[in-house]
Amino acid sequence: MTLRAAYVLLWYPKPSETFLVTEVRGLRARGLDLLVFTLYGPLSRGLTPELRAEPGVERLGLGGLGRILGGLGHWLARKPGTVFSLLGRALAAGLGGCSGDRGSLWSRLEKYGENLWALLSSFHLARRFQDCGVTHIHAPWACGPATAAWAASRLTGIPFSFAGRARDVHPPDGLLPEKLRQAAFVRVIARCNAEQLEILGGLPPGTVQLIREILPWPDCPKAAARFAAPLHILGLGRFVGKKGFDDLLRACRLLLDQGLDFRLTLAGDGPERARLLALAERLGLRGRVEFPGFVTHAEARRLLLAADLLAAPCRVEPSGDRDGLPMVLLEALLHCLPVVAADVADIGELVQDGVTGLLVPQRDPESIARAISRLAADRESALNMARAGRQRVRDLFAPEVNLERLEALLQRSAGAEGR
Repeated sequence: MTLRAAYVLLWYPKPSETFLVTEVRGLRARGLDLLVFTLYGPLSRGLTPELRAEPGVERLGLGGLGRILGGLGHWLARKPGTVFSLLGRALAAGLGGCSGDRGSLWSRLEKYGENLWALLSSFHLARRFQDCGVTHIHAPWACGPATAAWAASRLTGIPFSFAGRARDVHPPDGLLPEKLRQAAFVRVIARCNAEQLEILGGLPPGTVQLIREILPWPDCPKAAARFAAPLHILGLGRFVGKKGFDDLLRACRLLLDQGLDFRLTLAGDGPERARLLALAERLGLRGRVEFPGFVTHAEARRLLLAADLLAAPCRVEPSGDRDGLPMVLLEALLHCLPVVAADVADIGELVQDGVTGLLVPQRDPESIARAISRLAADRESALNMARAGRQRVRDLFAPEVNLERLEALLQRSAGAEGR
C-alpha cells in the first residue's frame, strides 16, 4: 500500500517547534505524501514570513466546531458503540491519578481538557482521513495529538503512531497506557523516556523506538565567546519551573558575592516571569540581569552568538514535568558556545561532564556558580569542550539518518496494513 501520512498537531507551524517544521519538510523532500492537521487554530506571534507561508495545513480550533459536530453525527449514525466507548474512556481516564501537588493537579487538568478537545476533533479528522485516502496517522506529541490519532484510528481502522518528548509524558495522561498498547509504533526523542513508556504500556523492552530530533543543518557560525569582562551568561527558554531559572538567579547572586563581573540575559516568557523578576530584584541583581522577553528563533540565534556561555539548570518538578533534552543546548553547542547544564533526563548523554560541557546537580545554585566560574577562568578549555559538543550533536542528530529511520517506520506501518 502506498503511504499517505497525516500528521496531527496542536499548532503548526509554531515558533518554538521549528524542529517539527524541519521534520515535515524533510519527509516531504524524501518523497512522502504527507498532510498536516491541527487541533487548534493558527498562530501569528513570533512567526517569520517563511513559517507563515508553510503550505498544506488544515486547522480546526473553535472555528471548526461545526465540522466537529458534523463528524460526531456522522460516526454516531455509523459506529455508535465505538463513539460512546471512546467518550466514556476519555471521560473516565482523563483525570486518572489527578492528585498530589498543585503543579501535578494543574498539569493533569490541562491534559484532560486537551484530550477532550482532541477526542471531539477526531470525529471530524477521521472523516477527513478517509476522504483524503490517508494510510497512516502520526502524532508528534503524546497527549492531545496522540489522543486524536488513536480515536481516529479506532473509528477508521487506519493505523497510528506517536512520539513522546517531554511534558507530554511527564506526568502521563490517563489515556497514555492505552495509546501505547494500540499504536503501530511509538517514538521517543530522549533515551530516558523509552523504558518508562514501555513499563507504562506493558510493552516488551526495546519496543519503543529512539529516533532523535530531526534538526536542520543551517550555517552555524561560532559564538563570540570572548570571555571578556563582563562575562555574558545566557539563559534561554520558557519561564516555567522545570527550567530552573530561579536557581540560576541564585547562582548569580553567589557569583556577585565572589566578585565575578558578569551580566545575565534571561530570555523568554511564561507563567514564572513575574516571580523571576521579583527574585532578581530581591537578590540585588538590578543592572546585572536583562529580561528581553519572548524572542523568535532568529533572535535567539543572535543571543547565542553574542554570549560567552549558556546555562541550562533544568530540574524535575514535583509533578514529574521535566525536559528530555532541551533544544537550546543543541543549538548552543552547534554554535560552539560553552554550556553548563543540570544532570537530569537525557542531558548527560549530550553534555558529558568535562568533555562537551559541565554538568551540575539539579536545584544546586552553588554548583552552578562553581561551574560558571570554572569556565570563566579557562576560556581555552571551555572552547575545547564546546567544539567537542558540536561534534557530539552532529553524531547524535544526523538528520538524514534520523529521517530515514522515521520514514522506514511509517512505510512499514502502511505496508503491514496493506498485507
